[in-house]
Amino acid sequence: MHTPVSQLLQMKGHQIYAVAPDDSVYEAVRRMSEFGVGALVVLDGETLAGIVSERDYARKVVLQGRLSKETPVADIMTRSVVTAAPAQTVRDCMKLMTERKIRHLPVVDGNRVIGMLSIGDLVKQIITTQQAQIEQLQNYIAGQ
Repeated sequence: MHTPVSQLLQMKGHQIYAVAPDDSVYEAVRRMSEFGVGALVVLDGETLAGIVSERDYARKVVLQGRLSKETPVADIMTRSVVTAAPAQTVRDCMKLMTERKIRHLPVVDGNRVIGMLSIGDLVKQIITTQQAQIEQLQNYIAGQ
């Protein structure tokens, strides 16, 4: 749980799935489906402009009767993005995501997005760490 985000990204990978603010919501949803992810960062060039998720689509397009092929991502994206730094720990990120009720967390180094974490990535890392600790304790108790 004290694993730094930078180490988690080395294991997971630094893959970033993104759209531009002027891309259609349809294109964003298509990319989410293609890549099997629930959110995309919105990049204006290389600058983080926002984040768009399946939740945004459901609440801001479907429920409002908008047309996904005619609505730009900029109209539904979250502009004030909660981010993590590479030095933050998995525990820090889990706390942040729980408090803010978010499921995706872009990792930013300076002004550059270097990765994306999902709540699933964090849970998986916590379980892996706890399993290793349990094995160490069992070996210690068994005298090995």
